[in-house]
Amino acid sequence: MNKALIIVIDGCAPEYLTRDTAPNMFRLAERPGSFAKTVQGAIPSVTNVNHACIMSGAFPEDTHVVGNYYYDPATGDQGFIESTGFMKARTILEAYKAAGGKTSLLTVKGKILEVFGAGVDIGISVQKPDQELLARLGLSVPPQVQSPDSSRWIFEAAYQCIKKENPALVYCTTNDFIMHHFPPGTDEAREQIRAADDYVAKIHDLDPSRQIYVTADHGMNQKTTLINLQTISDEAGFHMVCVPPLKDRYIENHIYQEGGILYLYLQDPSEEAQILELTASLPAVEQVLSAKEAAALYHLPEDDIGDFVAFAAKDCAFGEVDPPILHTDQVRTHGSLYERTVPLIAVNAAADSQEYAYSKDIVRHLL
Repeated sequence: MNKALIIVIDGCAPEYLTRDTAPNMFRLAERPGSFAKTVQGAIPSVTNVNHACIMSGAFPEDTHVVGNYYYDPATGDQGFIESTGFMKARTILEAYKAAGGKTSLLTVKGKILEVFGAGVDIGISVQKPDQELLARLGLSVPPQVQSPDSSRWIFEAAYQCIKKENPALVYCTTNDFIMHHFPPGTDEAREQIRAADDYVAKIHDLDPSRQIYVTADHGMNQKTTLINLQTISDEAGFHMVCVPPLKDRYIENHIYQEGGILYLYLQDPSEEAQILELTASLPAVEQVLSAKEAAALYHLPEDDIGDFVAFAAKDCAFGEVDPPILHTDQVRTHGSLYERTVPLIAVNAAADSQEYAYSKDIVRHLL
């Protein structure tokens, strides 16, 4: 069983992670059996969807995790995905544990541990810290989830975990608060990457044979126009529910729950042609695909994504804004086709560089 560390830097577009901002990672990537490249994440480019794919090596058509938020058209129930039961594919954590390996899941956002951490040997969440475990690893009280210091803290947790417990598998992930608020090149963004870079070097020095993979769940882009398609539809007299897969309780990251994709549930099928005519008239909507078309193109489970999937234009997002169209220079977000490209740095990789086209391929070659 190969020991591995998987680091997922939340919201880390490739422009954040460069030879300039991460010299240690790029130095290690030049070693034999190591590399640096970009790969594709899953669609929608949101947190839960891509963690499910990275952890399982599978597409959403197999994980059935299609968002941070769920909606049941049969009952009208809806809410945040923050518990077990949604993930249908086996994770690398489960596979390693079944093979007798010790596992560790370290996360800033509490929901990652709650959704994916069942049965893990060592589980740490900045949001809901286990004081006994912190004491065992010699860790200080963590900062707030949205604190810039939360990333460095979780990397220190990974270092101490490997030093003191030596798990076969460590999966470590951050929060994208900084990426939502600061573009590449800013001091704040550079410090986030510096923290990761420092600890990748420290962990490699500590455990030189361990495989290390650094990637992101999704990228991040500036958006200048937000539209509330639910309000626009309601005001036009249509009966449709617009479900934002990006929506979660971390509103300090995206105060309008703004994201690049919507699942559209038509409550009156006779309105289909008129609704498609409406969406086609909105410049912020780049395309609308049927669930069948979207499932085929993006490996999604057709029965879980509504009747149609709406994709925002590059500089636009769907959000809970009032009035229903907002022009802004204050929003950075994700969820669309334009945030699916992510970095991948691999040290002591399990396979050659060309074998990694998607972030999920990390685990596909570990299983």
